[in-house]
Amino acid sequence: MAKVKFVYWNQDGAWLGYLQAQPDFWTQGATLEDLKDHLRDLHADFASGAVAGVRMVAELDVG
Repeated sequence: MAKVKFVYWNQDGAWLGYLQAQPDFWTQGATLEDLKDHLRDLHADFASGAVAGVRMVAELDVG
């Protein structure tokens, strides 16, 4: 199973987060597991090409 990193936090009782590679697209959930489900849905949308104009984060080897 593939893994992707995500950033999350709890604010005023809601779980907020985004996929680290797509920081412009936040989502939320009622619980941490609910947030993870929403993040999985986002990942599927990005992987299918359903979302246009997505800015990405990547690493560049400059050594």
